[in-house]
Amino acid sequence: MSMFSIFSVAGSGMAAQSTRLNTVASNLANADSVASSPEAAYRSREPLFATIRNQQGAGDPNAPGDGVQVLGVTESQAAIPRRYEPGNPLADADGYVYASNVNPVDELVNMISASRSYQNNVEVMNSARQLLQKTLDLGK
Repeated sequence: MSMFSIFSVAGSGMAAQSTRLNTVASNLANADSVASSPEAAYRSREPLFATIRNQQGAGDPNAPGDGVQVLGVTESQAAIPRRYEPGNPLADADGYVYASNVNPVDELVNMISASRSYQNNVEVMNSARQLLQKTLDLGK
């Protein structure tokens, strides 16, 4: 692994955590939404990550490096809660509305975790940059 691949790894981690933060923001924005059926209710979403390992292109500087990749975003299969609100314009024939299955506490924990992971990747990039700068200064 070259010193420059550190930037690729940390950059892919930052991109993944950015996707995670955007997903958390979407979940929190829809936490209090209601719908007229369970199928139409907002379901909590979570990104799915995978590790990228470059086994064959070790000598090729243009080969994709190690890191993390966002495979997609999955929807929660947890039950959709229903509430009896006959006065709500979205209520079904029985007077029920269907709420989102987003748990705001879990989302806040995810937000803090993603934010700290992003910050750690920024620190890795800054440390690598400083090490490269010190290496260049040795020749002076």
